[in-house]
Amino acid sequence: MKPDLTIELLCQEANNFSRTESQHNEPLLYGVTDGKAVGTYLEHKFQRYLHTKYTYAEGSSAKGIDFPGLDVDIKVTSIKQPQSSCPFKSARQKIFGLGYSLLVFVYEKSDESQTETGQLNILHTIFIEKHRTADYQTTTGIRQIVENDGNEDDLIAFMQDRYLPISDIEAHQLAAELLRKPPEIGYLTISNALQWRLQYRRVIEKAGDVDGILRVL
Repeated sequence: MKPDLTIELLCQEANNFSRTESQHNEPLLYGVTDGKAVGTYLEHKFQRYLHTKYTYAEGSSAKGIDFPGLDVDIKVTSIKQPQSSCPFKSARQKIFGLGYSLLVFVYEKSDESQTETGQLNILHTIFIEKHRTADYQTTTGIRQIVENDGNEDDLIAFMQDRYLPISDIEAHQLAAELLRKPPEIGYLTISNALQWRLQYRRVIEKAGDVDGILRVL
């Protein structure tokens, strides 16, 4: 019987996988510049690796997050522009977090012309706990308003200035909630769009120094 996968084991195996993959020359990646194709390759390979050792329920992009039993999603991004897309569910995600944790692989790709292979050097592997997945500027701004004895009107004006996609009624309800319980500081940069655009430069800088952002590799 294979053991159940846990978050601790997931992080350990992500470290092992990243080190091994960084030494691997892959013909399928030669000349590939599409970040989505690289991400799909790495995610599927990591899942296959885990399935040989552990029992767990695997999700999918169509069904939601990659590890629904652990509330964890995988993100793969290039160091050139460390960002990825994320399904938009609610403006609350920008304030209170995505609702799940992230395991982020940040790679640098190179091609070897003599062997016609591509190599992914995994520079950073970072685990972001769900309570740190909100937007940095939004959460720090809200906390500053509350700490400066701000009121509902101040918070509503701030949310309007940030172009949060919420109605006036939702804004009033959210402002009252935030006065009672300000959000924890998130460390992502989340851009408004039909899909959230998550940017990771700050978590790369802060990994290992901030509670809830673990430097796996």
